Amino acid sequence: MTKKKPVVHLTRKLPDSTETRMRELFDARLNETDTPPSRDDLRRMMQEADVLVPTVTDRLDADLISGAGDQLKLIASFGTGVDHIDLAAAKARGITVTNTPGVLTEDTADMVMALMLAVPRRIAEGDRLTRSGEWTGWAPTRMLGHRINGKRLGIIGMGRIGCAVALRARGFGLSIHYHNRKPVHPETEAELEATYWESLEQMLSRVDIVSVNCPHTPATHRMLSREKLELMQPSAYLVNTSRGEVIDEEALAALLESGHIAGAGLDVYADEANITSSLLDLPNVVLLPHIGSATIEGRLEMGDKVIINIQTFWDGHAPRDRVIEAML
Repeated sequence: MTKKKPVVHLTRKLPDSTETRMRELFDARLNETDTPPSRDDLRRMMQEADVLVPTVTDRLDADLISGAGDQLKLIASFGTGVDHIDLAAAKARGITVTNTPGVLTEDTADMVMALMLAVPRRIAEGDRLTRSGEWTGWAPTRMLGHRINGKRLGIIGMGRIGCAVALRARGFGLSIHYHNRKPVHPETEAELEATYWESLEQMLSRVDIVSVNCPHTPATHRMLSREKLELMQPSAYLVNTSRGEVIDEEALAALLESGHIAGAGLDVYADEANITSSLLDLPNVVLLPHIGSATIEGRLEMGDKVIINIQTFWDGHAPRDRVIEAML
């Protein structure tokens, strides 16, 4: 007897090859328009599906999870972060939650380096000047920026991505400093010639560039408050490719405008896609539309992980990428 295929609801459009494979393996319900589902749409999907495949933009709170159908047993998230899912509520309902860790490390680390170069070297400003027609040619004192070679990089969150950033930054001649819940393995620290700071405040006041690479959790919510941002040197730069909620955006904008912080490169925001308006007109900020992980290779690998997680679960085994036990 052929085993029933699970009903799998996708909340957004995924790569064609991923969707095709899902249709072959599962009773997959696709989002052809790629329009973000409303709360009512999510509620309906969760009442119908055996498996829900959300993305980081879908907020699955306790109310939505408590209203899910009894048949929903797996939330196979398309993404690494799980702060958009109420894990406690999922666990209480006996719903397994999986994610797609590891596949975005290199892509996100590349984006950190891109912003780390773009902001001090004023690349976005230069692009706007060139396109404006106001550029009159090379001049000795025009569009001066700062080199990053020889500077101190402070990494907040020395996980997979933080270590990948550190490895790249070493190649650009930066010295590595980091703040983490605990020091990394001594061999890793020695390889990167990294300096551990137990005190975030002490590190912030001593480095030239700050890279935010920690997840968003209750402990890291607005961790970079106005008080902590004010500890940064006026010549320092901030790069965030992690989660916007880690930073007080209004305070950051005010400090950038006043010159208390030299510049910032942001790929994530606290209320996407609504960006703090005071950031939009600042010339010393590079703003990207959350594309740190947006490579074709990365998206395909994410899709493969989601499929493996679903198939493993439906075959009666524990998916490799379960997050509930690790996060609670």
